[in-house]
Amino acid sequence: MTHTADRLARAAQESARERTPWRVRLALHDIDGITLLVVPAVLFVLGLFVYPFLYGLVLSFKPRAGDFLANYRKFFSDPFLYDTIFATLRLALPATIINVLISIPVALRVRKLHRRRLLTTILVIPITLGTVLIAEGLLNYLGPQGWLNRTLMLFGVISAPLRLVHNYTGVMISLILSGFPFTFLLTLSYITGIDASLEQAAATLGATARARFRHIVLPLLVQGLAVNFCLSFVQTFSVFPSAVLLGAPAGDTRVISIAAYQAAYEQYDASMAAAIAMIMGFVQLTVVVLALAGRNLFYRGAAGGGKG
Repeated sequence: MTHTADRLARAAQESARERTPWRVRLALHDIDGITLLVVPAVLFVLGLFVYPFLYGLVLSFKPRAGDFLANYRKFFSDPFLYDTIFATLRLALPATIINVLISIPVALRVRKLHRRRLLTTILVIPITLGTVLIAEGLLNYLGPQGWLNRTLMLFGVISAPLRLVHNYTGVMISLILSGFPFTFLLTLSYITGIDASLEQAAATLGATARARFRHIVLPLLVQGLAVNFCLSFVQTFSVFPSAVLLGAPAGDTRVISIAAYQAAYEQYDASMAAAIAMIMGFVQLTVVVLALAGRNLFYRGAAGGGKG
């Protein structure tokens, strides 16, 4: 009798569940129509990010020859390959730091201007050009027969053209020009979010502009600067067009992305290219984690001093 009653109860529950509208059943699990809007975004992330990453990770452990670690062993045993990590870091870290540091005083000045939108538009023009057009422009402007060298030689400032492209300097200039607008916009958004009354109160108490920046603005800004640094670094670390067009791909600007490209499209070794991409991602993740962990050394309070 007990088993029969349990079966009847379960059958009644299943029948009631079938008669209950699906919206009501979802609502019982705290899922409504607005929550379902996340589904396309999740599918997009899974299809374009998660699946390619997992596929590349598995592919990196399937080398042409040897055991499953052969690709990684080959990379770290060949100086011509693993030196690309340090070559990329020598470009990405200084360029990112320079962009972040320059963006602070520029953003502090721009936020007080009446024609802020016009100046901001001018500063972000390099974003619309892209790295390839910036590289082509620098070749015409900074090359041996470029405008800069011709002008300097015309006025007798130099006797021979300055070597500003096809080396480390050319790539660095390109990374700063292409990365600064992105860094500046993020810094400006963080600075404009700081309540101006905090600085006004400090000024009323006699604090100088330097003291206000050091003790009020910077602690509130450091959290955003850390995120800004991470995003800019990831963007700069993946440098490829600038390193090829303005650098020395076989020399001191042979970055890790070039090594991945050569493995994939010159050696036709997709497994090795996937392993290099995984190493590239791990290096970026390491720097990002260190940057986010280090921001707590400066300030542990709120992430910003937003208005309102």
